[in-house]
Amino acid sequence: MTATPTVTPGGAADSAAPPRRAPAPPRRRPGKLRRYAWHYIFLTPMLLLFTAFTLWPMVASWWYSFFNWDGVGPATEWVGFANFTEVLGSSRFWHAFRNSFLFSLVAICIEMPLALLVAILLNSRRLRGRNLYRLFLFLPVVTTTAVVGIVFAVLLDPAGGFVNELLRSVGLIDSPVSFLSESSALPTVMAIDVWKGFGITLVYWLAALQTVPDDLYEAAKIDGANGRQTLRHVTLPVIAPIAVVILLLTFQKSMNPFDLVQAMTQAGPNYATDVVATYIYRYAFNPELNAPRYGFACAAGVVFGLITLVMTALQAPLLRRQYLKGSR
Repeated sequence: MTATPTVTPGGAADSAAPPRRAPAPPRRRPGKLRRYAWHYIFLTPMLLLFTAFTLWPMVASWWYSFFNWDGVGPATEWVGFANFTEVLGSSRFWHAFRNSFLFSLVAICIEMPLALLVAILLNSRRLRGRNLYRLFLFLPVVTTTAVVGIVFAVLLDPAGGFVNELLRSVGLIDSPVSFLSESSALPTVMAIDVWKGFGITLVYWLAALQTVPDDLYEAAKIDGANGRQTLRHVTLPVIAPIAVVILLLTFQKSMNPFDLVQAMTQAGPNYATDVVATYIYRYAFNPELNAPRYGFACAAGVVFGLITLVMTALQAPLLRRQYLKGSR
């Protein structure tokens, strides 16, 4: 039997052993652009549409506001700030702005508190059929606003409209009421606008009420607080930060009731229901004008946007203070 050779630490057997491989360098992690490449690819269509239909019109409106342009061909007649001067000196523009501001004032002072009261009622677990009530109140929101305006214009028609016929049949009126006359058209359209947007404000409040912990209600009940005290000292302080957001959303939404006004009254009669959006539309797209004034309409839009931005910025310190107070 042949003896097994002894392998010494420095012998030939050691020299015949395969060399060890050097450790592979750590693989570089791909950058964020490579890691999320597919995400950006899927976002590209949205970004293109946003640029084409939102960002570019905003930039173009600023540019064209410095020209006397009728919308045909390139804008070449530079007028500087003449369009802005005319807008700021136009009594019709400030009348339209006043009406737009009144829409927001009604939405904030009437629609928001009323929607909060209804939301508190519908948030009660003891109320049967509350989901059905929520559905009925939200239905006007998903209805096309232009269709709503046309239907109400027919219903309120003094010559055979359903509302006048109903009021006359129950003996409340003797002669037809012109709801869309010069003196009553604006309040009528405002009331319909509140009815149309009531459901979305209600949903905002319902979402805010869901953030109030049940433990606070139980603690208030143990302390002997009644419903009014619970609302004042528990519910309202907790939802105050969200109320700030609801206020801003309601303000922005109500400043542009163009579709409802255009469908019901076309800013009439005698410009009684004219808002800034219909004012801009009249100069830019009204077919009765022989030469549309797109440059002037763009200047009016820029002025209105800046004023709205300033009004929102002025609310920011007060809203921030209320937000911090409510979040403590």
